[in-house]
Amino acid sequence: MRDGQDTAIDGIYRAEFGRALATVARLVGDIGLAEDAVHEAFADALRSWPERGVPANPGAWITTAARNRALDRVRRESARGAKEQDAVLLTVPNEEPDVTPVPDDQLRMIFTCCHPALSQESQVALTLRLVCGLRTVEIARAFLQPEHTVAQRLTRAKAKIRAAGIPLRVPPVHLLPERVPAVLACVYLVFTEGYAATTGPAAIRDELCDEAIRLGRLLCGLLPGEPEARALLALMLLNDSRRTQRRSAEGDLVPLEDQDRARWNRVAIESGLRCLISAAAAGNGPYLIQARIAAAHATAPSFAETDWAAVVSAYDELLGYSASPVIRVNRAIAVAFRHGFDAGLAALDEVADHPRLGTSHLVPATRADLLRRAARYPEAADNYRVALERTPNDQVRRFLIRRLAEVTARIRADA
Repeated sequence: MRDGQDTAIDGIYRAEFGRALATVARLVGDIGLAEDAVHEAFADALRSWPERGVPANPGAWITTAARNRALDRVRRESARGAKEQDAVLLTVPNEEPDVTPVPDDQLRMIFTCCHPALSQESQVALTLRLVCGLRTVEIARAFLQPEHTVAQRLTRAKAKIRAAGIPLRVPPVHLLPERVPAVLACVYLVFTEGYAATTGPAAIRDELCDEAIRLGRLLCGLLPGEPEARALLALMLLNDSRRTQRRSAEGDLVPLEDQDRARWNRVAIESGLRCLISAAAAGNGPYLIQARIAAAHATAPSFAETDWAAVVSAYDELLGYSASPVIRVNRAIAVAFRHGFDAGLAALDEVADHPRLGTSHLVPATRADLLRRAARYPEAADNYRVALERTPNDQVRRFLIRRLAEVTARIRADA
């Protein structure tokens, strides 16, 4: 029973950590203090919930407990004198008030994480930690870097926010343009971590997908003249339209070609297409190109009828904006369905040695799938085994195990 409760609390942690942290940080003006308080609140939950049961609204319970913890500490520090109080609170009486029209704690947190004083790697790491609620070890896996390296990066970034007095707020309108690219990237990062989680028991984290789309809508309202904000929302809506069909009733992953397209979310698709059309009328950019790719999948009558030529062309265009190895892997998949599996495998080989993919399961899993489709079963089995050794996600592991069993059965049948 205790194991089940601990698992439930872990799920609540993943769903509520970012929201609770953003709310408490706004109240006390100190991210470090807020983070400590939220951790203490979850420690309280681990002690009390097994005895008393999980409350009806666990998120509100955590936020209230964390707020009380943080305010108690502020009062204790205040009693030691003004000097100590200044060390606790980042906000000061003369600080320029937050006059932005979006009173949203999560959006404030993302803009803080994306402050130009921080490096891009620090911005991404902070977003994964403070908005997505990923633990340091999980962020390290996402970065493909040692845990202590990521821990030091997070510590330095939070110290810089504190030392520089960076406020937890959406900046004034005249400062928005310098933050937009980083903020859009971080919102999309929240979505992709929900859509294809790097670690944990589930490959899909619904709460992060929902939160990213909510933030995307807020950004469209905050930045009405920014077509890439609308393109990002289009991209997320179009991809998210398949969410319920990406898992079977048993919780197993269902690949795109096996999904029931009649049960995709038509409202999300139509909304995404409207956003795409609106964004396309105002210019071009990387999110617009990715949204076009998502639209090609969302509007195809079947997997076989997907316009793979358009998808490959879009990926080629996208590489002009970003040489991301993940984009190149996805392009290789599209090439395989457009020009044949040998062509796809050759395109995959061109990116296989990229240092960012060195310990990732992505390349061997993709190669295994293409080899399976090409009926090269022994090679496919070898690559599935490599992918299994590398993936930290339980649901992805189960999918790979099923695929390995399938190709192993084919090997035996052919013997």
